Amino acid sequence: MDAGSLSSFSNLKGQSRCPLQEQLLQRKNSKENMDRFIPNRSAMDFDYAHYMLTDGRKIKENQTACSPAREAYRKQLAETLNMNRTRILAFKNKPPAPVELFPSEHSTASAHPTKSLKPRRHIPQSSERTLDAPDLVDDFYLNLLDWGSSNVLAIALGNTVYLWDASDSSTSELVTVDDENGPVTSVNWAPDGRHIAIGLNNSEVQLWDSTANRQLRTLRGCHRSRVGSMAWNNHILTTGGMDGQIVNNDVRIRSHVVETYRGHQQEVCGLKWSASGQQLASGGNDNVVHIWDRSMASSSSPTQWLHRLEEHTSAVKALAWCPFQSNLLATGGGGGDRTIKFWNTHTGACLNSVDTGSQVCSLLWSKNERELLSSHGFTQNQLTLWKYPSMVKMAELMGHTSRVLYMAQSPDGCTVASAAGDETLRFWNVFGVPEVAKTAPKVNRELFSQLNRIR
Repeated sequence: MDAGSLSSFSNLKGQSRCPLQEQLLQRKNSKENMDRFIPNRSAMDFDYAHYMLTDGRKIKENQTACSPAREAYRKQLAETLNMNRTRILAFKNKPPAPVELFPSEHSTASAHPTKSLKPRRHIPQSSERTLDAPDLVDDFYLNLLDWGSSNVLAIALGNTVYLWDASDSSTSELVTVDDENGPVTSVNWAPDGRHIAIGLNNSEVQLWDSTANRQLRTLRGCHRSRVGSMAWNNHILTTGGMDGQIVNNDVRIRSHVVETYRGHQQEVCGLKWSASGQQLASGGNDNVVHIWDRSMASSSSPTQWLHRLEEHTSAVKALAWCPFQSNLLATGGGGGDRTIKFWNTHTGACLNSVDTGSQVCSLLWSKNERELLSSHGFTQNQLTLWKYPSMVKMAELMGHTSRVLYMAQSPDGCTVASAAGDETLRFWNVFGVPEVAKTAPKVNRELFSQLNRIR
């Protein structure tokens, strides 16, 4: 901005501030001047008031003709009879002290010496950065975006998986699959932030080392159709397919299928392990949410669910485990449902249900505050930030022109990436910065050491 522009901006700013400030002061004074103080009749002596208005006035008029001795006698008599009062009307309460229009820091601090209010966090209403995402598949049932612990974001565009390094904003291509195998239908980073699973339309899952840019193995025989959802639990990769099956794959061993969960009648579009790794939440196109317990898993027979939750009336893809309450799960329903529901996964009870007014595509809990972020479809295609547990809307973030299908959270929990059918990838500084930086848990990087020997 040049000096002339800066000067004109300062003049404009000064002009806009002064009238506003003056208007507020005038309004304040007019409000104060309208106060009426009603005399307190019980505190008044009406006989004395009448005397002062009549006879007392005559005495004052004739004071000039009185001798000094008579004047001294009158004063002594008035003092004895309490006639020196000058006020006729008595008020019960004193008028309020004048308002200090510009209070000093000292007076403000002394007025509230003990209470310190937390400053309200500024939530930017526009995206911090927008990247092109051509050929992003506009499919509600897929999961094409994930942000790994090494601060690298993976996104699948058509048959290709791209990696975007948030530390230096560099982009690289990891893999492009053949047309007969693609498109890519899901991506999910392993806990170490180096290895990544890629689900394909042909029912296979590829495991890649992103640092070496090398494929480690292909998981086959898990499903009969595309793999649209995946979730890691240590060395176990859980996959969900259009065939309705959920499979636990131990990536360290050759015969990788170790458990199978059967309960969904249609495509499994959402999978999330709890932080403890003991419970798995799955959502499907059959409008059902299942809670599976790891301790009940069996390799010899299909595993029975712990809870079957059937309150949603549309497909459930959005799943999010609460980071500050281990047994709290948030779920979001599709276009025919439009609700966010909260569940106690120990009992299976629905704790709350909130109608959002539009399709819920994705859910993310804040790692730093008690807040929940949801992404939506028609009609506004917005991201909505909610305060938990009141579920009061804190902000609505606009920018996408098509349904916001995918969201991913940065490792520090501050930034959220969203990808939509408008083929854009947007970054939002929606979550607050943590007050105290927590040490990241150590990840066992030896989990994938045996993958080099498996084919």
